Amino acid sequence: QLQLVESGGASVQSGGSLRLSCAASGSIMANYYMAWFRQPPGKGREAVAYINRAGFTYYTDSVKGRFTISRDNAKSTLYLQMNRLTPEDTAVYYCAAGEQGVHWTATGSYNSWGQGTVVTVSS
Repeated sequence: QLQLVESGGASVQSGGSLRLSCAASGSIMANYYMAWFRQPPGKGREAVAYINRAGFTYYTDSVKGRFTISRDNAKSTLYLQMNRLTPEDTAVYYCAAGEQGVHWTATGSYNSWGQGTVVTVSS
């Protein structure tokens, strides 16, 4: 099972950019599919972006064209490049890793989670 630590969260203005990182340890990250989830204030956790072992990616509709998920297995690091941020992107962002799952948007498909990093976007 992977241990995951996110970083890169910050407060930015609308239209700005951030890059989140997620450092993995404890196992071989290349053996896992990975994802970013977020939890806005007062709301539930939602899937944002996914990357499988081969590098194929999926995104939730609200971030398509603005966010890019990528992975560097040699560095055991997952990234989320976020551009053209809006206040609706304000949330705690979590990275997650899994080995066997039903659907990429389901939290139950992941067995490793980070502690989260806070992104705040002001208008």
